[in-house]
Amino acid sequence: MHGTVCFRYSVCSQLSSLFLLGFNRTVTLDSRLLTCFPLNGVSNFVDMASSVSAQAQANPAPVAALQRGIVKMVLSGCAIIVRGQPRGGPPPERQINLSNIRTGALARRAPQSQPDQKDTPDEPYAFQAREFLRKMLIGKEVCFTVEVKTALGREYGMVYLGRDTTGENIAESLVNEGLATVRREGIRGNNPDQARLCDLEDQAKASKKGMWTEGGGTNTIRDLKYIIENPRNFVDSMHQKPVNAVIEHVRDGSVVRALLLPDYYLVTVMLSGVKCPTFKREADGTESPEPFAAEAKFFTESRLLQRDVQIILESCPNQVILGTVLHPNGNITELLLKEGFARCVDWSMAVYTQGAEKLRAGEKSAKERKVRIWKDYVAPTANMDQKDRQFVAKEKNKDKDKRFRPIYDIPYMFEAREFMRKKIIGKKVNVTVDYIRAATSSSETSTIPAFAERTCATVTIGGINIAEALVSKGFATVIRYRQDDDQRSSHYDELLAAEARAIKNGKGLHSKKEVPIHRVADISGETQKAKQFLPFLQRAGRSEAVVEYVFSGSRLKLYMPKETCLITFLLAGIECPRGSRNMPGGMQVAEPFSDEAMAFTKELVLQREVEVEVESMDKAGNFIGWLHIEGVNLSVALVENALSKVHFTAERSSYYKTLVSGEEASRLRKDKIWANYEEKKVEEVVHVMEEKERTANYRAVYVTEITDTMHFYTQDVETGTQLENLMETMRAEIAAQPPVEGSYAARRGDYCIANFSADGEWYRARVEKVQSPAKVHVFYIDYGNREIVPSTRLAVIPPAFSTRTLAAQATEYTFAYIQVPQDEDVRADVVDNLVRDIQNTQCLLNVEHSGVTCPHVTLQFADSKDDVGLSLVKEGMVMVDARKEKHLQKMVTEYLNGQESAKTARLNIWRYGDFRDDDADEFGYKLKK
Repeated sequence: MHGTVCFRYSVCSQLSSLFLLGFNRTVTLDSRLLTCFPLNGVSNFVDMASSVSAQAQANPAPVAALQRGIVKMVLSGCAIIVRGQPRGGPPPERQINLSNIRTGALARRAPQSQPDQKDTPDEPYAFQAREFLRKMLIGKEVCFTVEVKTALGREYGMVYLGRDTTGENIAESLVNEGLATVRREGIRGNNPDQARLCDLEDQAKASKKGMWTEGGGTNTIRDLKYIIENPRNFVDSMHQKPVNAVIEHVRDGSVVRALLLPDYYLVTVMLSGVKCPTFKREADGTESPEPFAAEAKFFTESRLLQRDVQIILESCPNQVILGTVLHPNGNITELLLKEGFARCVDWSMAVYTQGAEKLRAGEKSAKERKVRIWKDYVAPTANMDQKDRQFVAKEKNKDKDKRFRPIYDIPYMFEAREFMRKKIIGKKVNVTVDYIRAATSSSETSTIPAFAERTCATVTIGGINIAEALVSKGFATVIRYRQDDDQRSSHYDELLAAEARAIKNGKGLHSKKEVPIHRVADISGETQKAKQFLPFLQRAGRSEAVVEYVFSGSRLKLYMPKETCLITFLLAGIECPRGSRNMPGGMQVAEPFSDEAMAFTKELVLQREVEVEVESMDKAGNFIGWLHIEGVNLSVALVENALSKVHFTAERSSYYKTLVSGEEASRLRKDKIWANYEEKKVEEVVHVMEEKERTANYRAVYVTEITDTMHFYTQDVETGTQLENLMETMRAEIAAQPPVEGSYAARRGDYCIANFSADGEWYRARVEKVQSPAKVHVFYIDYGNREIVPSTRLAVIPPAFSTRTLAAQATEYTFAYIQVPQDEDVRADVVDNLVRDIQNTQCLLNVEHSGVTCPHVTLQFADSKDDVGLSLVKEGMVMVDARKEKHLQKMVTEYLNGQESAKTARLNIWRYGDFRDDDADEFGYKLKK
């Protein structure tokens, strides 16, 4: 009778135990899951239990047969689930309850549909009994006998570890450890097995083991946590470090319920980066598995269920915890992919900490072997030869439609273009074709435009994926594809990871700051605006520009970053073949080699940074001048390559001799436009060019800054009063209306005002680099010095004090006729001398000849009229740069004589004699050959 009463109680207890483990389908609980637990108040169930006991005695089980199985799960201290061997699918299962013993009931969470009920905690030593069996039996082979089978199908019996009854008796082990009590009320005296259980229980009591220890075992009750108030903060607090856990339930191949140790959090974890086939719930409440759903679930169950694992909690989007389960025998996520039980999922791939390339490799392996979910897979690029998938190319940007300016109007498109332009334009890149996007056609009812067939590829340079770099800076976003769409980048996971970093760091498109606005004035063809710009561009000398578009060999569209304007620029001094054009009388036929000239110009300068010298403008508002790229004059290059002729207007230019020389060489080769040229047999008038003389036109300047490279900046004394008046007025206006601190967003190339740290005064400046809001590199345009300041010390320059009112007063120069020492120590000594002698003093300056970055000049002390550079030579501080131009030979000779006197006196660099026959690099000089 008492045993029957326990049986009734155990059904209720077991149901609660299974609910704890995450089983939501209670249909199976009534027919399969049962165990035995202690019960108080037995008398309340005596009458009901008597009928069940009588039925069990009337239908005793036949002689118990020995059976075998693998332990899949331990439900409690006295109930397990065993399974058979899989044959073509998940194997059959059955629950076995241990006869003659009882253990404590595990905790139960109250049904959420019944808010009035409270959670039931563990009974003392209930969890320890479960853990004792779990660690002993999970995944092990056992043999068992069924002694009693109730009318409801519950089976009670003896379980032994191993293949026969010589193995460890599980019930005896529990009793011996003090983790279970013996149901003595149902024991018959002639049963030796039952008698042994009683003896073991007495020994455990005497030894005070387990539940028989003093104190009642209240410290063995877990503080289970079913709910996490803020899952995202909880996941972040783990810092993606492995957490010890036990897998309590497997919902499907990629979703598990885990008990986190040692704090006893029960959490549902979805595997990052993958998704297995699932069980879909139909309208009638039944579940229908997707193909391979049951197999995927068994694959995970057989490896993880109730195993000791480590879990890396990686992210928590939308209250869903994503993680990776690590078992000593392997990573289940990668195994599922490799065996074709799962597919990669893009949205969670980015948080996978073990390396997304491993997941892609596993999926690729399954696809190639066409296993399970990939049995009908066809590769998207299977129709493409391997040799066509990889090649070396030179990156070129498509010509932009000049009537449409998205580059300046769409947020961050300009920044994205500039990043790519500076990174790869004109450089060799590696291209890997990922897929070919088929052509699309638009119908009359569709608004989608037609696209030609497109080759989609991954482009790298120096091992850097250009697309990934763009995404990481927030200049681009990653396209989301359908799950079954394999036409994507071979580095798609890296792109997702880069986007996640950009979002986290608030880069570019993901920034909460104001979107940068590019107000670019297009003055192409605007005659009045061009007239206003012309004097400024003429005075500026060489100006920086970017070639935006090439109309023909000698006609280009330029972006002027400092002036933030677009201009049409015509190459001076040449006559280039014209291309075909629509004229009022019809289409004008292109002249020979016009296409070749345009291609040459594109190849050399399109989207490159160049320098331009503006000389004049035509009636249509187009500027005319010279364009230089890396020391090459484009006009000269076209002439030398027989793609242009010298125009008579070049005669007044300093480049005329070079142009004529290049044209003569091309004509003699009879190349391209000169292929059919015939020399005219007429008497030619020879123009004798007079040798240019050195001009000594010294003007008064004030030296404001000397750099470490021996360049220096000066202000013209003539305009000094204007600068003083401007600075005084500007500071008065700023004092009256101080700028709002932090309101200015610095951008490279912007003109602004900066608060100089040395004296706290405001000066005009140009932003050279924005390292961070706290580190902005500025150049003081009127003095030539530089400083790194926080953006809070910058402000918008008032329009009345811009460079249009008064041009930047600091002009950069370097010394003529001397070689700058390469050795830092030697050069530092020279700079120290110059700072002592000429900085913040008035001198006389004369331009001797042009240079790559700035004019080369001679300086004279204002009082003595002594040459500063010559003084350095005579003191043995520097060597002479012996220029070859004839009109400079008088000055070169004077400098060489000074150098000889310093050598004779063994001054400074000559103190060890003439070192020029040795390795001059040791002395900080590189001798010219």
